[in-house]
Amino acid sequence: MLIREGHLEPLQDYEYQGRKILASRLGYRITSKYIHTYFGKIFDTPEAVFSDDILKPELQNKDDFAAGIEYIVDSQRLAAQAYFDDGSIEEACPPLAAVLHCMVHGHWNGKAITDPSVRVLFTRDRLLASDWYRRRLQVKQERDINLWTRHAAYLKTFMARPSHRDESKRLGLDERLQHVNNKLAIVSSAKYIDSLNGTIGADPMGKAAQSSSAKG
Repeated sequence: MLIREGHLEPLQDYEYQGRKILASRLGYRITSKYIHTYFGKIFDTPEAVFSDDILKPELQNKDDFAAGIEYIVDSQRLAAQAYFDDGSIEEACPPLAAVLHCMVHGHWNGKAITDPSVRVLFTRDRLLASDWYRRRLQVKQERDINLWTRHAAYLKTFMARPSHRDESKRLGLDERLQHVNNKLAIVSSAKYIDSLNGTIGADPMGKAAQSSSAKG
């Protein structure tokens, strides 16, 4: 609503002394209309307190403003580069991967961050339909299968010992094992992944960490 009614305006990239200043990285800023609408209840003359020089700091000093933007862009590039250096960019969800690529390379598959083909990556439907999300659901199913398989193996081992026969009966382990087998059948079915749709799934990197921990 604030954008639609002109209370916020986007900063635009611009050319300055032969350099492209990526001011759009700052996003949106309040306008004089915002000041008049909301600060008019506090100040008699809000425009005197929040002048154009305050709302648009580039009017104060063009050199400093441009240098400040370049410092922000460079800092973002360095921070995003770490994801490429350690390989974690491969595990980033599509919209985050697009942002990181734009921060480091200035584009995502040749498209600017404002391109509709990039913006659509941030929609829920597009994310849920991505290979990245499908992989999370597959990892979740694998872990659930492993979990219930371990439960079943533990119960079978316990019940197989002659000395545990009476205890197994007292605890009703036959019924518990049946319950575990039913759960295992459910999580092993092809339809189980569909039932997970809309959940967070499981982190594939977490799976790698668990494997490393187990080996250690």
